[in-house]
Amino acid sequence: MKKYILKNLDCANCAAKLENSIKKLDCVKSVSIDFGSLSMLIDTGDIDKVQKEIERIEPCVIIVDPIIKSAETEEEEEFNPKRELTFLGLTSVIYIAGLVFQTQMEKTPYHFAEYLLFIFIYLASGWKVLFNAFRNISKGMVFDENFLMTIATLGAIAIHALTEAAGVMLFYKAGEFLQELSVHRSRKSIKALLEIRPDYANLKINGEIKKVSPEDVSIGMHVIVKPGEKIPLDGIVISGYSQIDTSALTGESVPRIVREKDTVLAGTINKEGMITIEVTKLFGESSITRILELVENATHNKAKTELFFTTFAKYYTPVIVAIASLTAVLPPLFMADQNFTTWIYRALVILVISCPCALVVSIPLTYFGGIGGASKRGILIKGSNYLDALNSVKTLLLDKTGTITKGVFKVTGVITKNGYTADEIIKFAAEAEAYSNHPIAVSIRESYGKSIDLSTVHDYQEISGQGIKAIIDNKTVIAGNDRMLHSFNIEHELCSIPGTVVHVAIDNKYAGYLVISDEIKDDSIKAIAQLKKLGIKKIVMLTGDNKDIAAAISREAGIDEFYAGLMPEDKVSILEDFIRKEKPGDKTAFVGDGINDAPILARSDVGFSMGGLGSDAAIETADIVIMNDSLAKIPEAIQIARKNRVILLENVVFALGVKSIFVVLGFIGIATMWEAVFADMGVALIAIFNATRMLKTAK
Repeated sequence: MKKYILKNLDCANCAAKLENSIKKLDCVKSVSIDFGSLSMLIDTGDIDKVQKEIERIEPCVIIVDPIIKSAETEEEEEFNPKRELTFLGLTSVIYIAGLVFQTQMEKTPYHFAEYLLFIFIYLASGWKVLFNAFRNISKGMVFDENFLMTIATLGAIAIHALTEAAGVMLFYKAGEFLQELSVHRSRKSIKALLEIRPDYANLKINGEIKKVSPEDVSIGMHVIVKPGEKIPLDGIVISGYSQIDTSALTGESVPRIVREKDTVLAGTINKEGMITIEVTKLFGESSITRILELVENATHNKAKTELFFTTFAKYYTPVIVAIASLTAVLPPLFMADQNFTTWIYRALVILVISCPCALVVSIPLTYFGGIGGASKRGILIKGSNYLDALNSVKTLLLDKTGTITKGVFKVTGVITKNGYTADEIIKFAAEAEAYSNHPIAVSIRESYGKSIDLSTVHDYQEISGQGIKAIIDNKTVIAGNDRMLHSFNIEHELCSIPGTVVHVAIDNKYAGYLVISDEIKDDSIKAIAQLKKLGIKKIVMLTGDNKDIAAAISREAGIDEFYAGLMPEDKVSILEDFIRKEKPGDKTAFVGDGINDAPILARSDVGFSMGGLGSDAAIETADIVIMNDSLAKIPEAIQIARKNRVILLENVVFALGVKSIFVVLGFIGIATMWEAVFADMGVALIAIFNATRMLKTAK
């Protein structure tokens, strides 16, 4: 899949038509066009053929290489508010002058002056509408808003309603300007949320500092970050002490203290002291690049509501044209006292009222704002379909370590058996865990506190859900849970030991165990209580830890159910059981952070991954990424989704309701063409302004 910018794409309905047509090309495997971001995500081997198809339907639309700064420049060139406003002002002055002197102009032969002035205003204001309508008709694409406006205004001219034809087109032009201005500002607001991309890096080479592009820095290089600068790449602090503003990524306003050996992420801001970091990821693989890609491409995963109204608009316009045609013809034919002029005028009013712009533009814009606003708060939602799905979540399954608990472990006790000493147990356990990145393994190595000679470690095996087996100093060492002891028939006294423990056996002889401590995150208990208030019916914890630990954590956190001693495949089976028991329309979500959570994240209806501590596999598989690893963001995400749903419903009910009322008023002769265009553009503008409320999600 590759992303492109579509220059000169100026209407949502055009975007829908392009997408439907491009999908039918043999060379295209998949395509999604998003009007909100003026972008196209496409999988094709022949982009030239795609460009030709675009030119056939919308000749002005051009595919542009997806470079963000270039795209922003293009958009500024395309839409010039000052120029448009000047044109509208001059045209309006001429139109008002025409209304003042209309009586005198009517006295000229054949109303020549009247026709000349108002047709000039009509063409000056509506040439683009007329051009698009006739071009589309020539290509067999008849029913759109351009067609409706053209038929309505030409019909008005035909019945000598010149002032109304010119006025309607001028007012329509003004409405289009306000609509485009609103969408333009919304795009700028959303892009401002994402303006966290670092511009440069202070690369340290042979004692000298050189300012370079972040793309030119390799893994292992050292970068200096001064106070007030953005951290350009992901890395580890090797010298210095400072406070880091992580709000751009996590939405958290409280700075985070960093010192030597702490991990820092690209896009965050160094607030105080100068720090030196060793780069651990290339810029293309850094957290900031992945976040920008996730957010920018999110609107291409479209919700059913969005897809429905794109299809709805396709059939809606022909139905309205049919209704207007019947309105123009049937009453004069069947009622002797009625004339065609009156009913043709009423039919034209119905055509003007019925443009589907309000829904076609405001619905994608609502999702666009919701996803952009959520990202500012550290919640990366990968598509509007997942934003919709959050409204239906009734069951929430949670991993324990790193999700409910801090995932920061410490060795708090060593219990020895069969003549082994505490130092021996810690030494063999640390060496056995030498290659593992699991937080428990890290805590054991930190407790050992000495460098490990990896040349003494052989035949290393990581047994999923159980532990580690390795040959160390010619001894077979096992470090793992109780299940692992039973797998290798190691005799031991106790199977159920409270807390997190790592058993150690040397040459099939039980040596003892390490007691590992973890604790619940500060906000987990409050977050779970909030989730219940939001209507989540069942909250369940899944963990590989033993039953005693699971029971204690569940009780303290207020969790409804727990399942302990699980393998990764066990978690998937439990999730599938919950999904099978779902009521129609309900969803089951899972929250996890480890690489072993990737299968269940992929299988769940909505998968949340903790993005800060979370593994790359979990983040890639998840539907929603929580950047600050806080459970409190889950209820926040649900509240954003519900606000999004409310705004969508408001726009749908308001737009269809007002249009229906004005169609009836137009039919019975109360609404004029002036009121019709006001109803059409007014509804569209109100719906768009309402949609932009989702941007306040970022505040």
